[in-house]
Amino acid sequence: MMPMAAFSPRGESRTPWGRVLVTGGAGFLGSHLCTRLLDAGAEVDCLDNLSTGRAEKVAHLAGRPGFRFLERDISAPGCADALTGPYDLVLHLAGPASPAARPDRPVEALDAGSLGTRTALSVAGRDGARFLLASSPPAGPGTRGDAPDDADPVGPHRACAEAVRFAEALVAAHAGANGSNAGIVRLFDGYGPGMRTDGAGTPAALIEAALTGRPVTVPGDGSGTYPLCYVDDMVDGVLLVAAGRSVRPVDIGGDEEPTAAEIARLVIELTGSDSPLAFVEDAGDGRPRPRPVTGFAREIFGWLPSVTWQDGLERTVAAFRDRPDPVPTATREPAGERMGEWWAQG
Repeated sequence: MMPMAAFSPRGESRTPWGRVLVTGGAGFLGSHLCTRLLDAGAEVDCLDNLSTGRAEKVAHLAGRPGFRFLERDISAPGCADALTGPYDLVLHLAGPASPAARPDRPVEALDAGSLGTRTALSVAGRDGARFLLASSPPAGPGTRGDAPDDADPVGPHRACAEAVRFAEALVAAHAGANGSNAGIVRLFDGYGPGMRTDGAGTPAALIEAALTGRPVTVPGDGSGTYPLCYVDDMVDGVLLVAAGRSVRPVDIGGDEEPTAAEIARLVIELTGSDSPLAFVEDAGDGRPRPRPVTGFAREIFGWLPSVTWQDGLERTVAAFRDRPDPVPTATREPAGERMGEWWAQG
């Protein structure tokens, strides 16, 4: 593998990987990763069962040399047999979303975190590939979200939280016991073109509301802050960590923390909307939002976010305005069962 320092994720050098598997590749972050990897010269197998991802997000890649889309469930029996590889890198984005997302699908979340992660690890181990788990911030009452030991394992959101914890523990165990080249990257509040609009409070949802003239709503008094990270910076971080050999979890998130009210007001300004700004009851549990600790990413991997939250929102609004009509569905391999993806804003 090319030394980490020789690899620049923004395209100044070719990718150090010949062939890459991206699970959850038809999600928001996954589709951006697939595009960046192809542009850098890698062949990409994009695996997604489309339960939260959308084939339209990778339709623009259909027909490009080296790209293959497989509609399969990474946690289904026999999935590994369809992933013939050989791969140099496995990016595992397929799994449970954030602990607050989809509490109505606890079994799928647990299967994705356990069976799905085990399958992805086995594929990477078979081929001697670098493995990187894209994870969520841990859920809990601390400022970084560390879950307490006495957390209720049967609470309404615990299945996703426990799936995340188990997946990370499984990766660490593989690295420790088997010497696997496996790592973990934790992703915080990413946004940008291609985000889904059905996640309450996300920048995409605010933009959609403003463009359609509906009230732009923020929780509570709007003073809650968000460490926004533009998708291009997030892709940079993921690929820099992938190009290393770190086992220790690496936080990737924004170093600016605008308030919800500041984000909403800028969205209204950028869209030129007449939508009112509305303050609604905060449906959260009162715990502070997890905050990324990015010193490790900066010092070891040289990662620095380069897009301000204001510039990122401007780019995202422009992308929403320029959205084309629905695009044809990407050519796909035979379908399997369905799964989720790690990132809530898929």
